[in-house]
Amino acid sequence: MEQEEILMKLKTIIKPYVKNEDALNNLTENTNFINDLNINSANLVDVILDVEEVFDIEIDNSSMEKITNVKAALEVINEKIVTN
Repeated sequence: MEQEEILMKLKTIIKPYVKNEDALNNLTENTNFINDLNINSANLVDVILDVEEVFDIEIDNSSMEKITNVKAALEVINEKIVTN
């Protein structure tokens, strides 16, 4: 799966939880889910559950803790897709 395709799917997943639309429209790898997009920690868990479902992967607790920004999310998704 291409990186751009993964990013677009991720953006679709996080959209319902985003409180800062401008940050979503200017999403980069450095965008932080909590600080930039104003996604609260409870909703971040929902995002991770949605990522697992959409990409048909399982994200363990240690990987889950790493997912604080877009770049980390992409790295975890790519790693899990490869090992799946």
